Amino acid sequence: MANRPFDLELAAFTLDPNDREPSMSRIVAKYLDIELSEEELTPALLATLAGKLEEVLTKELKDKGLWTVYHDTELALVPVLARIESAGVQLDVAYLKTLSTKLHAELLTLEEEIYGLSGERFNIQSPKQLQTILFEKLGLTTGKKTKTGHSTNVQVLTELANHHPLPGKILEYRHLAKLLSTYIDTLPKQVDSKGRVHTTYNQTIASTGRLSSTDPNLQNIPIRTDIGRKIRQAFIPMEGCVFLAADYSQIELRLLAHFSKDPNLLEAFRTNEDIHTRTATLIFDKAADLVTPDERRIAKTVNFGVVYGMGPFKLATDLHISMKEAKSFIDAYFARYAEVSALMQSFETTARDEGYLTTILGRKKTFPGLSSKNRVVYEATKREAMNYPLQSSAADIIKRAMITLDEALREGRYTSRIVLQVHDELVLEVPRAETEAVTHLVVEHMQNAVQLEVPLTVSVGIGDSWMAAH
Repeated sequence: MANRPFDLELAAFTLDPNDREPSMSRIVAKYLDIELSEEELTPALLATLAGKLEEVLTKELKDKGLWTVYHDTELALVPVLARIESAGVQLDVAYLKTLSTKLHAELLTLEEEIYGLSGERFNIQSPKQLQTILFEKLGLTTGKKTKTGHSTNVQVLTELANHHPLPGKILEYRHLAKLLSTYIDTLPKQVDSKGRVHTTYNQTIASTGRLSSTDPNLQNIPIRTDIGRKIRQAFIPMEGCVFLAADYSQIELRLLAHFSKDPNLLEAFRTNEDIHTRTATLIFDKAADLVTPDERRIAKTVNFGVVYGMGPFKLATDLHISMKEAKSFIDAYFARYAEVSALMQSFETTARDEGYLTTILGRKKTFPGLSSKNRVVYEATKREAMNYPLQSSAADIIKRAMITLDEALREGRYTSRIVLQVHDELVLEVPRAETEAVTHLVVEHMQNAVQLEVPLTVSVGIGDSWMAAH
């Protein structure tokens, strides 16, 4: 375990996660002060510089307290990801082709509905033509404009859908067309001779340390839409196996409780209380048994919104309420969760004064935008800083779980293997005979990846497809 090969790119990224996918020429320039183009930096020359680079980067990592994150998490994860990528995941190609035929027919029906509502045929994918239909022909209005006229982005169309049926149909069309082109029609072309598709996981793209997935991206398949669920149904285990899907329950809210030590949050999670109902009781000042489903929904939106630095405008938009109401909900939240308010302020202050924030495993990130005089840049960076310790710590935790779980599966000579990672979720392909033992193993390693002030809980599902395992 101690003699892992040094990884220059991972080391450079750990030192500066804002420099995503650092090229070798950038690394050489930054740490050896030698300016070379990618063409000039031949493999032979890089080989001669590699030893010095390793020496410099190792010293930097140790001096900045980042060696453990680099060596025990990022570097240790490389062979785990290699095994996941090599294994791939089986795809039901025949099912996807049938689904494609059905959904292309639905797309044509949607097209005709759109033409009927607009009173003419036009290129639905053209923002310019859509602008003409919505804002000139139908006379709809919105405050958001671009250089080429009124915006037709998701936020604008969602707002306009309250006033006319056409924008809603456009959103449906875009969603369906994107899933067809990105997944349903494309995935069957990407399977290998065994019917399995192999994604690539990237460790040096997201500055939070979260993994990203490309060629194909298997982390962005929607779970909350009917079509997204149908796509997930196409991912199936090999014969004699089932899928085991395990995901952390509300991990960022649990991390919020851990870091803030807010008594209300700590008590809710320690007693396994429904956190959204608890928040509703505090915001609406009523007993838990009197909280309505709508009040719980509002509380849930506020709970998750706070984690991402959501302001009154965004909350009002999401809940379709007035800015005044949205502000009152946020104010009530912070009045009841006073330690959370203090924590969020401390994230911003620490990032600005000390220059960086640190995660639960010691990962560090700077926030240069906090010194920007551009208000938009400053506010965006402030929201990023408020969320970073939570989202990045969640990424740290699942990475540690993946490393120890992978090791336990191999040491125990199990045939089961991890085949997918989707942020807070792991999907394993498990022989039916190993289901009980591996379920215990997965829960044990995910729940004990780190020790928090509140329990980490993991929900597990088993099924004959990725969808069925939820």
